[in-house]
Amino acid sequence: MSRIGKLPINIPSGTDVSVAGGEIVVKGKSGTLKRSLHPAVSVVVESGAVKVAPAQSSRQARALWGTYAAHVNNMIHGVNTPFVKKLQIEGIGYRAEMSGKQLKLMLGFSHPVVIEIPEGITVSVEKNIVAVSGADIEQVGEFAASVRAIRKPEPYKGKGIRYEGEAVRQKQGKKAAAAAA
Repeated sequence: MSRIGKLPINIPSGTDVSVAGGEIVVKGKSGTLKRSLHPAVSVVVESGAVKVAPAQSSRQARALWGTYAAHVNNMIHGVNTPFVKKLQIEGIGYRAEMSGKQLKLMLGFSHPVVIEIPEGITVSVEKNIVAVSGADIEQVGEFAASVRAIRKPEPYKGKGIRYEGEAVRQKQGKKAAAAAA
């Protein structure tokens, strides 16, 4: 039994949840999110709450039960308050700036890296912090991860792009290792 799937998901005021044609649609003040439903899972909207249940008694239905409950919960949360991921840029000469619907990163390469910002995501740059926000948690996380992958933090000086609050383990350099020996 899924502990997450058993619990009803409350729908806050100002949010509309509908299920039709194998698709769940959640509308709120931050936008509209859609997700197709797997036939092994049934979703019912009743009396201000969403209930997710397995439609079959198969192993796959039990596995997807809690997953779809979490997806619906994230969709409801996302259309009311957008999800935010903050990236911190560290390094001398490393910086980011917005130019229209593009994020321009100067990360020590011979050229600036230009990234198109997908529809449904908002990016803001303030000093060395890049804030990625949007209603879809998967889209926000995927875009933030793709930006971080351009220049991951390196282990000797810590230069690169990291999530805010991420701890980067630093290695000893050659001088420190030789002095210890």
